[in-house]
Amino acid sequence: MAEAGLEKASNPRTVSGVVVSDSMDKTVTVRIERRVKHPVYGKFVRKSSKVHAHDEENSCQVGDTVTVVECRPLSKTKTWMLKSIDERAGGV
Repeated sequence: MAEAGLEKASNPRTVSGVVVSDSMDKTVTVRIERRVKHPVYGKFVRKSSKVHAHDEENSCQVGDTVTVVECRPLSKTKTWMLKSIDERAGGV
């Protein structure tokens, strides 16, 4: 029975974004941007959403580009988990 639940969640959503806040313990706020075409004018518009992601080692810093994966709810607002840090912020 448990295997069926694992197979159902075998392809979770994965998105990339930029860390905009790391002030919480084991949590980062990630801004996910997407480009959508305006229905009338045809211009591409940038839309963004912010999600809270679980960062177990507190390794992310503001400005890092990260990949997050959807997971079970870990708290009231946290339903994403850090998968990898793709690019570090400009510092050292």
